[in-house]
Amino acid sequence: MAAVALRAWRRGVSQILSNGGVAALSPKLLEGDRRHKSTVQYASRPDLPKLAYRRVKGKSPGVVFLPGYGSNMNGQKAEALEEFCRSLGHSYLRFDYTGHGASEGVLAEGTIGTWKKDVLFVLDELAEGPQILVGSSIGGWLMLLAAIARPEKTAALVGISTAADHIVTSFNCLPLESRKEFEEKGEWTVPTKHTEEGVYKFSIDFLHEAENHCVLHSPIPITCPVRLIHGLKDEDVPWHISMQVAERVLSPDVDVILRRHGQHRMSEKDDIKLMVYTIDDLIDKLTTMV
Repeated sequence: MAAVALRAWRRGVSQILSNGGVAALSPKLLEGDRRHKSTVQYASRPDLPKLAYRRVKGKSPGVVFLPGYGSNMNGQKAEALEEFCRSLGHSYLRFDYTGHGASEGVLAEGTIGTWKKDVLFVLDELAEGPQILVGSSIGGWLMLLAAIARPEKTAALVGISTAADHIVTSFNCLPLESRKEFEEKGEWTVPTKHTEEGVYKFSIDFLHEAENHCVLHSPIPITCPVRLIHGLKDEDVPWHISMQVAERVLSPDVDVILRRHGQHRMSEKDDIKLMVYTIDDLIDKLTTMV
């Protein structure tokens, strides 16, 4: 009975996508059902800040959501994914990096390496079995790093506005005089619409540390299925970065989906619908393979 219902649900989502409508999709799925939202828990780590997380236990493969820089686990995409996984009975885990959201630590003191360690801790200690990693923006960069480090825990990847190497590449593309000026100040200020101050501030030490985690300079040793969703109107992270990732991963199963009107956060109902359908298709594929 459950299998029949699941197939019917998939057909319904597929038809909605084909027709370009969203009315038939449950508002609870798109916005998160707060009546059944998971509770915040805290993971203690020796000599490291506690990490806040929410977890739904269920079947494998599970889904782990990796938010973007300065974001947290309570965004629309993260909450919609929880309701989706709960509806299918699959496990789901979302969390805040060090210095983000409800986790301990200071954002300005974090690095790509810091947050990579956070993701690996979550995979090693909190997630059971293989996971579909869903990374948004910098979370897309971190999912690649995690997949390289923990191939046995990575069933598939879904990148949303993947920002692989983006901070480093953007800084290196600045005129030499500008780079020298920022290096003398010890800080790079980047305009953004996503903070009250209107800027992101990255220390030069942060940028130098990030260089150690760049992945686009050589083939990326990832062989699991990879799906990359990016908006053509993304003003923060160029869509061609997703194309570069697709060209460099070794996996034979890679799809890039470009959204004509998609912006960086990809949080419109149609965007979330596409993300959910993409993950649903991967779960179906992975379950069939087993």
